Amino acid sequence: MWCSAFRMRLICKQVWITFAVVTAAFMIATSNSESPLLSVASPCSFTYIFSFGDSLADTGNFYFERPSHHCFQPPYGETFFHHVSGRCSDGRLIIDFIAESLGLPLVKAYMEKKNAEGGTNFAVSGATALEASFFEERGFSIQTNNSLTVQLNWFKELLPSLCNNSSDCSEVFGNSLFLMGEIGGNDFNFPLFRQKNIAEIRTYVPYVINAITSAIHELIDAGARTLIVPGNLPIGCSVIYLRIYETLDKEQYDQSGCLKWLNEFAEYYNHELQSELDKLRTLHPHANIIYADYYNAALRLYRDPTKFGFMSINCCCGKGDPYNFCGTESFNVCDDPSKYIGWDGLHLTEAAYKLIAQAFIEGPYSQPQFSSLCLPNANFGHFNY
Repeated sequence: MWCSAFRMRLICKQVWITFAVVTAAFMIATSNSESPLLSVASPCSFTYIFSFGDSLADTGNFYFERPSHHCFQPPYGETFFHHVSGRCSDGRLIIDFIAESLGLPLVKAYMEKKNAEGGTNFAVSGATALEASFFEERGFSIQTNNSLTVQLNWFKELLPSLCNNSSDCSEVFGNSLFLMGEIGGNDFNFPLFRQKNIAEIRTYVPYVINAITSAIHELIDAGARTLIVPGNLPIGCSVIYLRIYETLDKEQYDQSGCLKWLNEFAEYYNHELQSELDKLRTLHPHANIIYADYYNAALRLYRDPTKFGFMSINCCCGKGDPYNFCGTESFNVCDDPSKYIGWDGLHLTEAAYKLIAQAFIEGPYSQPQFSSLCLPNANFGHFNY
């Protein structure tokens, strides 16, 4: 059934024995683990990547909406592309490293090409999982209409160019990787920027997770078989929050200088998200739903920055105030972004994104292990600089 599902009879004849041995070994090795196993329907390679999310994954959609935004002015993009690239960082993002590890071209923005050749990135900087009306009902507005629903509608608009019927879609999407974010972070960022009560913000969590899981349901119904669902980052270590919520009360900081209460909130959200993903796996046993633990993959950088070649976590790649906050005209960029985790106070540097991606793709920071899939270029030493 595995072979016929992906119409790979000739290939399967050659690899069936190897596949059976590898699968058996993998099941034995993980039989005592709490991490779920990857479905045996997992493809051995991907030909498409479809991405949804916000600025952590946006490769250019927001640029076509607001080209004057500071993310699209120098020095953004200086490290790898050597010019503005439509990304809110000095270089590549996690999605770029995922594409490179799979031997695929970098995923272009929907607004750039509006076709599905090689996959498409629907992520938009500033996007939320929830509709703007959700926040308006709670007394404040957000300056975006690029919700997860909007991004899903863009995806649906491309379906006719991808497949003629459900059978065609199953074949195409069976060989596709779907990256669900990170999405949802801005649903909490916007009220946190306004210093809303954290108890109120916690009540948003079920709504955000429901929006994400509903989108996953739709994608699986359309034929998606392998989906990566990232959790939130350790936002208590983010320079912008260290600046907004600066306090003389040392008890509010952990040993790394991160705000404990904000990280505890991120942990709570991630725990609830993983619980819902467990339910989805039961409902969709033939799909690979992979939780990407961005939180712990990033937290180790803050816990021991010098081990990874970084300077103090409590500053970003700039010069101007106690946090070296940058990203606006009044601040100057640092000489070497690779020595910093933070780029502009909210977004991270390419160096940090690379280490997070590497920990997720090669290491233990995914459930089930993403590394059990075929990764032809997973050696990060092959990435260009």
